Amino acid sequence: MNYRAEITGLRTIAVIPVILFHAGFESFRGGYIGVDVFFVISGYLITTVIVDDIEHNRFSIASFYERRVRRIFPALFFVMCTCIPFAWMWMLPSQMKDFSQSLIFVSLSISNIFFWQASKENGYFSIAIQETPLLHTWSLAVEEQYYLLFPIFLVLAWRFRKHRVFWMIVGFAGISFALSEWGWRNSATANFYLAPTRVWELLAGSIVAFVVRKRGVRDNNILALLGIVAITVPIMTYDESTPFPSSYSLVPVIGVMLLVLFAGSDTFVAKFLSTKVMVGIGLISYSAYLWQQPLFAFAHIRSMKVPGQPLMAVLAAGSILLAALSWRLVEQPFRKKHGVIKSRTSVLFLSITLLFVFSTFGIGGHIGGGYPSRLTSDIVVIDSAASSVNPYRRSCTLGVQNDIIEHPISGCEDFVIAETVPVMLIGDSHLDSMSFEIQEELMASAIGSYSVSYAGCIGLSGFFRVDYDRSHQCHEFSQTMTEYARDIGVQTVVLISRLPLYLEGNRFDNGEGGVEPGGPVYIDLIENRNYLTSWDSEERKNRVEIRLVAELKDLLTEFNVVLVESVPEAGWTVPTYLAKGLMFNTHVTQNTSLDIYDVRNRRVNRALDSVTNQKFVRVNTANIFCSTYSRRCSLADENGSYYRDDNHLSRHGALKLAPTVVETILSTL
Repeated sequence: MNYRAEITGLRTIAVIPVILFHAGFESFRGGYIGVDVFFVISGYLITTVIVDDIEHNRFSIASFYERRVRRIFPALFFVMCTCIPFAWMWMLPSQMKDFSQSLIFVSLSISNIFFWQASKENGYFSIAIQETPLLHTWSLAVEEQYYLLFPIFLVLAWRFRKHRVFWMIVGFAGISFALSEWGWRNSATANFYLAPTRVWELLAGSIVAFVVRKRGVRDNNILALLGIVAITVPIMTYDESTPFPSSYSLVPVIGVMLLVLFAGSDTFVAKFLSTKVMVGIGLISYSAYLWQQPLFAFAHIRSMKVPGQPLMAVLAAGSILLAALSWRLVEQPFRKKHGVIKSRTSVLFLSITLLFVFSTFGIGGHIGGGYPSRLTSDIVVIDSAASSVNPYRRSCTLGVQNDIIEHPISGCEDFVIAETVPVMLIGDSHLDSMSFEIQEELMASAIGSYSVSYAGCIGLSGFFRVDYDRSHQCHEFSQTMTEYARDIGVQTVVLISRLPLYLEGNRFDNGEGGVEPGGPVYIDLIENRNYLTSWDSEERKNRVEIRLVAELKDLLTEFNVVLVESVPEAGWTVPTYLAKGLMFNTHVTQNTSLDIYDVRNRRVNRALDSVTNQKFVRVNTANIFCSTYSRRCSLADENGSYYRDDNHLSRHGALKLAPTVVETILSTL
């Protein structure tokens, strides 16, 4: 194939926004589309090479796979090897366990599946993106899966003639695109990570390759400029709330297609993309993509507070410098057959050896719980609070994408006494974090209870999570719980959820460097489900307030209601924060501001204050964890962390709160 410098320059347009997006620069909040640009370019280049070889009767599956291995794995494995010592020095056991697992899946080219499973609850734009060094390899896995299957398809389909193969590819691309449109509405996390909903972007490049092969590249300044605009505008205007991949992805994908088709060498765009700077960065773009995420992740891991933009800017520049070095010293020597590794057998042997090394290390980290012997016992004990979870979590907590099932759920009846259930607990993951301790205390008082939590659900009918897809059935869950409470004669319903977050929408900032990562989390009325509303809309907040009061009053017509107010949010992942303080010999703050908690809960409390029914009782959690004298809220005591992350109670924290909750419940019976 003829070399096109402008395509290499286009890689620069892809990688720089990704780097700046991961660095946290607000102006590049849509920079993640750079990955989609890479997908189209890869589809174009790979298809061009394969078709050219097939038509000249020189294509070999083995040679193709060897070239891909030489292109992808040397730099990738080098970056992975470099990450290990920093992980060993700076990661806590809980982090090291996750990192160790990721090494295995990255080596096997299925890290997209691993990170899909790991991100089901919080999604790509959560804390995972900040503290997971190899998270970005999900996109490499998608490409590698395409490289594995696409050549085989072309070889088998070529007997049907080229024009039919072209239309097959168009058909597959259409199916994949339709699947992505369904996917973001029904299973957004799987839609983001998995190849079936992404392959249409690679196939878009394949389609363009066929067109260029038949008609050549045309010079058209207007269409080429339109292509650049279609890529750059989404970079500045899309954000983490934009469904992706979806029809929104068509804009940058079509932009790349226009550039490939119409940015001939004489166009203004091609001349710009062919400049030394653009081509130079484009040549090292693969290594730059590999380096940037580990640099940013380890900066977050090593820092006690969120790293500032000056540091992230330096690291962004550092990723380019490291990319230049690894391109020269790793990519180039390994890529060519006359380089460091000359034979195909040697390539295979080295790949299998490194796969064995990474897998052995990864399995050891998984089985051993993140190599805790690296650290002192006090650090390990504090970090272990992160794994302090409800023993009934697997059976009595429904995940984000669970189908609503019939009650009673097997295992959740263990706290029923003599077939009577006077108390039912309903709520989200905050209920999950404390229900076991509450139910044990109720049982000690001879009171039976039934508890099921549903991740991300307020626990009242009439609402849906705007930031979740349609597989999340909060409204339906709340209805089934209420119906079951009515059927079994429940007297008191206990509601536990993170109301301030769902109403306000924005993540928590404790004002002292503890900032909860991730995008907006908010609810709206179920009848607005077909409309995209904004988290900071006053109209949304007002109607949610009104419905919240109405639903509580409706529930009070049948039951006593105990509402456990949201526990103070921390901002920091508390076990990690405290353990890092010991690990790095750094002073840490073990409390947060009560005044900020009061501000955070002001709107929710205003709504709840309007419910004056005597059957409605609230548990003020601030009275348990905070001091009105010092105006501070404790994160831990001498016996351990009250939290397992930045907002959920640990078992230790739940034990502190449970007696007050149980005392309040008993007062209603």
